[in-house]
Amino acid sequence: MENLTFSLQKKDIQLLMLLQQDARFTNQQLAEKCGMSATPCWRRIRQLEEAGVIAGYRAVLDRKKAGLGIMAFVRVNIDSHNEQQALTFEQAVSELPQVIACYAIGGGADFLLQVVARELDDYSDFAMKVIRRLPGIKAMETSFVLKEIKPLSGLPVGDGYR
Repeated sequence: MENLTFSLQKKDIQLLMLLQQDARFTNQQLAEKCGMSATPCWRRIRQLEEAGVIAGYRAVLDRKKAGLGIMAFVRVNIDSHNEQQALTFEQAVSELPQVIACYAIGGGADFLLQVVARELDDYSDFAMKVIRRLPGIKAMETSFVLKEIKPLSGLPVGDGYR
């Protein structure tokens, strides 16, 4: 079994917090903010990348300015809970660009999808013509986001979360 955790040192935590704030900081800027020289800073970042702690870098877009005014969470139940049925559903969902996140969950539903659309009519078409026709769908329930209070801004990697 692969080790799923990486032992983070204080400097690693500082670097991760800074990179989550702005991944465009130069190595020199990161080193200065962490009280390090550039070469050890670069090495630590490479170690975090190689260990998979840093999974990638990307731009954070403003959903509304990008023309995606609707965000919804869709709870989905599937007909059968066998492994093949779940894998078929997961593969189909993974290919849908409107689904920006998908989680297998416990409780009252099997999956939770986070979906974006330009406007309500677009979401309605997507829900009725695509989601409802996914393999094995038994039931779905949608909750619309009225206001984003705290959108994802990074993971809490500080001392209180080890």
